[in-house]
Amino acid sequence: MTVVDRDARRTTTARRGGTRPRPPVDPGTGLDARLAALALSGDAIGRPTLLSATVAAPSADPVALFAAARALGIPARCWIQGSAGLAFVAFGEAWSVEPTGGDRFDAAAAAWETLAADARVDDDAGPTRGTGPLLVGGFAFDERSGRDRTWEGFGGGSLVLPRLLWTDAGGTCWLTANDVTGGSASDGPAGRLWARILDAAEASASDVKAFADPDPDDVPTMTVVGGVPTEETWRTVVGRFAGAVGRGRVDKVVLARRVDLATDRAIDVAATLRRLVASAAESTVFAIARADAVFLGATPERLVRAEGRDALTVAVAGSAPRGSDAIEDDALAAGLLTSEKEREEHEVVVRMLRESLAPLCDDLEISPSPRVIRLRTVQHLCTDVTARLSDRSGILSLVGVLHPTPAVGGQPRGTALDLIRDQEGIDRGWYAAPLGWVDRDGDGEFVVALRSGVVRGDRAALFAGCGIVADSDPGREWDESRMKLRVLGAALGRAEL
Repeated sequence: MTVVDRDARRTTTARRGGTRPRPPVDPGTGLDARLAALALSGDAIGRPTLLSATVAAPSADPVALFAAARALGIPARCWIQGSAGLAFVAFGEAWSVEPTGGDRFDAAAAAWETLAADARVDDDAGPTRGTGPLLVGGFAFDERSGRDRTWEGFGGGSLVLPRLLWTDAGGTCWLTANDVTGGSASDGPAGRLWARILDAAEASASDVKAFADPDPDDVPTMTVVGGVPTEETWRTVVGRFAGAVGRGRVDKVVLARRVDLATDRAIDVAATLRRLVASAAESTVFAIARADAVFLGATPERLVRAEGRDALTVAVAGSAPRGSDAIEDDALAAGLLTSEKEREEHEVVVRMLRESLAPLCDDLEISPSPRVIRLRTVQHLCTDVTARLSDRSGILSLVGVLHPTPAVGGQPRGTALDLIRDQEGIDRGWYAAPLGWVDRDGDGEFVVALRSGVVRGDRAALFAGCGIVADSDPGREWDESRMKLRVLGAALGRAEL
């Protein structure tokens, strides 16, 4: 595990509650003054100290802020949950933890807990989720990831304490500046950095309406230039996996594939994110920029949300297409609910969640039957799970327990992963992996990074997978993967997938 200390000057007093009068709407200058005061407060502890200040901020467009940061060469991470009323953009890196290996979740949690324990925090937002000092990032699906240049720069995991964090929580906006003592502030003062980002965002959005609503006719044509596995190989591997299930070797295993796209211009990441937000309001839209690449998508699946001893997760497995009209749509949903194959695939995930969480809980509530969630191109079976934990173990420990769920890996987990590593033929990287955030109390939220892909210049690599059980039909599974690929494909441009 590598712990990286970059722009560190932050300190915190352990205080979550209490609100102060809002400062003038130039948050940057106020933040620098507060960080300076925090640096002088308290006793020296002989190790890096987290300093963090949060003040009220003006409303802004998260996609415009993300695009502005990228234009300036500032590392940025974006998270938008329209249905939950939460959006934030993280800028720069004050500190980060980059864990590898089988204990990466616990290692990341331990490093963050050590830094956050003596934090000095000046926080006007109080207990508002998504504000204050928090880590943002994710992990690779497999601890052995790293074989493919598609994922160059992402590594086995990266959780970043941003230099600046802008948050829109239910229409009220906040700006957090973070520092860790003992580091060097290559970004300069927080106020100056924020001013640069705002100026760049305003410059790129001079025509506000055009920026907010990209011209639907100005959409690039995406051409398929490759993919792994081929359809022929896919059919063969689905047969092998179905046979392994039929022989009782596994209950379920998920097969994923990658499709490579190209176009005649640099892909407009901001426009892609806007289309995802517009078409997938019930999903979490995310983007993580690493050097010249952006990992982005719109996932419908939460891995886990934790607040104190309360945790929420969800089983999402079993799929059907959307109908061309309401009557066909309802018929497809009814068929999904009654399909023995889809219900079997779904029940494997529910059973794993029950078995994994029960030993950690005082109370575990699982919906007695699944419901159908409808997305733009596909609908899924979904079962909600609510847990009251026996102790406050923190979200990263829960991520380690739950990942990968049978919805993206298989069951039993070890056997399924061995089959995937041996037969799938692609490096999943951060696809289908945990992506999210954790605050200094160990609370936060992680999603499963589905309906996603990597964009570099005029190229994109898209990923999708299907759960394979004994009676899986290779052709039908191929068609299902195409439905899932179209979520991001349609946001990128015109693509025949």
